[in-house]
Amino acid sequence: MARWCYRHRLVVLLLWVGTLLGLGAAASTAGTDYANVFSLPNTDSKRAYDQMEKAFPERAGDTDTVVWKVDTGTVRDQSVQSRIQPALEKIGKMAGVGGVTSPYAGDRGAAQISANGKIAYAQITFAEQANAVPKELVQDVVDTAQGARGGGLHVELGGQAIQRVQEPPTGLAEMIGILAAAVVLFLAFGSLFAMLLPIGIAIFGVGTGLFSTQLLSHVTSVPDLAPLLATLIGLGVGIDYALFIVTRHRRGILRGMDPEDSAVTALNTSGRAVLFAGGTVCIALAGMLVTNLRFLDGVVIGTSLTVVFSVLAAVTLLPALLGFLGSRVLSRRQRRKLAAEGPEPERASGFAARWSASVQKRPRSIAVMAVVVMAILAIPVLSLRLGATDQGNDDASTTTRQAYDLLAEGFGPGFNGPLQVVSTSGDTNKLVQGIRATDGVAQVAALPPAQGVTVIQVVPTTSPQSEKTDQLIDTLRDKVIPDAGAQAHVGGVTAISKDFSTVTGDRLPLFIATIIGLGFLLLMVAFRSLVVPLTAALMNLIAAAASFGVLVAIFQWGWGLSLLGLGKEGPINAFLPVIMLSLLFGLSMDYQVFLVSRMHEEWVHTKDNARAVRVGLAETSRVINSAALIMVCVFLAFVLSGDSGAAMAGVGLAAAVALDAFILRTALVPAAMHLLGKSNWWLPAGLEKRLPHLAVEPAEEPESLPRASAGGPTVVHGFVRDAEGAPVDGAVLTLLSKGGRQLDRVTSLADGSYIVSVPAPGTYLLSATASSYGARARHIVVTDEPLVHDLELTEGEVDAVN
Repeated sequence: MARWCYRHRLVVLLLWVGTLLGLGAAASTAGTDYANVFSLPNTDSKRAYDQMEKAFPERAGDTDTVVWKVDTGTVRDQSVQSRIQPALEKIGKMAGVGGVTSPYAGDRGAAQISANGKIAYAQITFAEQANAVPKELVQDVVDTAQGARGGGLHVELGGQAIQRVQEPPTGLAEMIGILAAAVVLFLAFGSLFAMLLPIGIAIFGVGTGLFSTQLLSHVTSVPDLAPLLATLIGLGVGIDYALFIVTRHRRGILRGMDPEDSAVTALNTSGRAVLFAGGTVCIALAGMLVTNLRFLDGVVIGTSLTVVFSVLAAVTLLPALLGFLGSRVLSRRQRRKLAAEGPEPERASGFAARWSASVQKRPRSIAVMAVVVMAILAIPVLSLRLGATDQGNDDASTTTRQAYDLLAEGFGPGFNGPLQVVSTSGDTNKLVQGIRATDGVAQVAALPPAQGVTVIQVVPTTSPQSEKTDQLIDTLRDKVIPDAGAQAHVGGVTAISKDFSTVTGDRLPLFIATIIGLGFLLLMVAFRSLVVPLTAALMNLIAAAASFGVLVAIFQWGWGLSLLGLGKEGPINAFLPVIMLSLLFGLSMDYQVFLVSRMHEEWVHTKDNARAVRVGLAETSRVINSAALIMVCVFLAFVLSGDSGAAMAGVGLAAAVALDAFILRTALVPAAMHLLGKSNWWLPAGLEKRLPHLAVEPAEEPESLPRASAGGPTVVHGFVRDAEGAPVDGAVLTLLSKGGRQLDRVTSLADGSYIVSVPAPGTYLLSATASSYGARARHIVVTDEPLVHDLELTEGEVDAVN
C-alpha cells in the first residue's frame, strides 16, 4: 500500500484534498447541531427535571443577567434608574430578545434589589438557547448595558450566552499549538519540508474528522465539547504519528537507501506501529462507553473519528507527500554530507546512546528516583474532589466573574446556584417550613403550582461548589422531604452537578479496569509476553495518579492559577477523569508501543534482553521525547481557548504526557526491564499456541531469504577481540537473515575464534554480544567462498542496527 501511494502520489493527494473540501462544503452547508445532553437516569435530579418538563413544557431560551452596583446612594435613586432603565428598554426591543425582567417593575421586581440597596439585577431572556444566540446580538446587549457605566455605577453581565462573547477567537489555541509544534519540528529536523509534513498530516486528519463530526451532530447527540477535545487529541496524535514515520524514513535515506524503498520500509515498520497505536487510542476512547454516561457518547464519536482520519492520513497521504519531496526531506547540510561522505554508519550515538548505557549500568537507582518523583507528584490526588466549574472560576478580569461576585455579595453565595425542590404530592406548606428551618438555607420561595407540580426555589447560604451545599442536598433528600411526608425531588444545576460527580465516581473503577484490561490483552498479543503488558498497565496507573496530582494542585488548590491566568480554584470537572484517562491511556500506549516494538524487534533478532532494551531506548527515546514535547505544546495552547474545561484538560494532559515520556518511558520502563531480564518476554507455552498473531514488526519477506540456487552452503569465520586485541571468550555470535530470522548461533572459543554456517551466498546480519562489552552488529555479504570476518568489541559501546 505504501509503495502504491508513493508511486501514485498525485492521485492520493487529490483524493485527500477532494475529501477535505467536500466534507468542509457539506458541513458548512449543514451547519452545526451540537447538543449537551446530561442524561443521568435513576438520579434524583433527573426525576426533578422530568417533572418540571411535564409541568412547564414551554421552556424559554437562555436567561442571562445584568448586574449593577453603586458606590454611593442606592440603586433606587433616580440618577441610577435614569441611566439603567433606558438601556434595559433598548435591550428588550432587540430582535432575538424575548424579554427583560427589571427590578424597577413593581413589587415583584423588589426582590431583585439587595437588602442594602447597593446591588440590583435584571434578567434577559433570549429567544434561543445560548449556543444558538448570534454573537452579534449578545455583543450588542453587552455594549448597551455597559454603556450605562460611569460615575460610581458598575455594570457587569453573566450567563452562558455572555460567556461565549468573551472567549478568545475560535482557532487561536489551535494556531498557537501548531506554531509551537512547528518550532520543535524544525529544531528536530532542520528542514522546512520535513517540518511541514507532520503539520500537514495533522491538519488533514483533524479537518476531515471535525467536518465528519459536525455532519454527524445532525443525526446523533454530540456535545459542543467534542470538537474541542477532538482537535486537541487530533493535533497531538496526527503530528506524532507522522513524526515517527518521517524520522524512520529520514534515517533510511541517511543509511543510503533509495527514497522510495526508505518510505516503504518506514511505513512497513513505524507505519505498523502507528496503526497499532491508533487502534489502542480508539479502544481507550471507546472505554468511555462502559460508564453509560450518554453525554460522553458524542465525545467518543468525535475524538475516535479524528484519530482514525489521522492514522489514515499518516499511512496513505504521508507516503505520497514523501514521494513529492524525495531526498529533500533531509536538510541541505545532511544532503551535502550524504553526497560527500556516503551513507552514515548504523549506530545510535549522542546523548540518547549515553543515557541508554547509563540506565543499563544503574537500573535500580534510576528506577527508585523515578518512582519517588512520581509518588511525590501523586500526593495531591488524595484530596481530589469532583464537581463542576462555573463562572465563579472565570478569570477575575472577565465580566462574567465580576457579575458572579456581585450577585454573591448582594444576595448571598448560594444565589448563583439555587436548588429546585420539585414536589408532586403531599403538604407543600409543611415542606416549605421544613426547608426554611434547615441549616444552610438562606431563602425559600414556592412558585405557583402547575399541573399538580410545585417548584420550590431554595437558595443555600453557601456557594454552588461548596461541600456544605452538597451536604444540604443530601439533608433535603434524606431527611427533610421524608419528614414532611411529601413526594419530591431535588433538582437544579447544582444538584445535577453533584449527581453527575457521584455517578462518575461510582463508575470510574469499572472504566479503569476496562481500558487497562483491553490494553493488557492487546500488548500481550503484540509482544508475546505477560510481563510487558503488566508493566505498561502499572505505568499507566502511575502516570494517571501523578498527572491528577498536578491537576489537583493547580486547579483545586490554586497553585500557579494566577500565573496561568485561569481564574479561581474549584473542584475538578466531574467528566474530566473519564475523558482524560481515556486520552492519557491511549497516548501512553503509543509511546509504549513505539518503545517496546523496537526492543522486541531486537529481542527477536538477538535474544539478548540487555541489548534489546539498550538499543530500543537509544533509538527511540529522542523521537519519543520530541513527540512528547510537541504534544505538551499543543495541549498547553488550549489554556488560551477561553473554555475552563478545555484549559483543565489541556494542562492535565500536558502534565501527563510530559511525565509519561520524560520519566516513565525514558527512565522507569527501561530500568524495570533491565531488572526483570529475560522474564520480560515470558509467555506460557500453552498461551503462546492459543493467542492469535498480531505483527507490529513486518513479517519476513520471501525475497529477503537466501536462495539455494545462488550457490551452496558456506561459512563465516574469524576472531572476536577487544579494543587491545585480546581474545574475547564466550561471546555469542548470531547470524540473521535480512528479515531478522535466526540462522545460526555459536559461542567464541578461548582464543576468540568462531565459525558460523551460512546456507547460501547473500546479505546477512552478524551480531556479537558478550558480558561487560557493548554489542556489535554488521551487515555482511557472503559469496561462494568462506568469508573471514573479525569483530572488535568495546566496553560500554552501543552499536544498534536497524
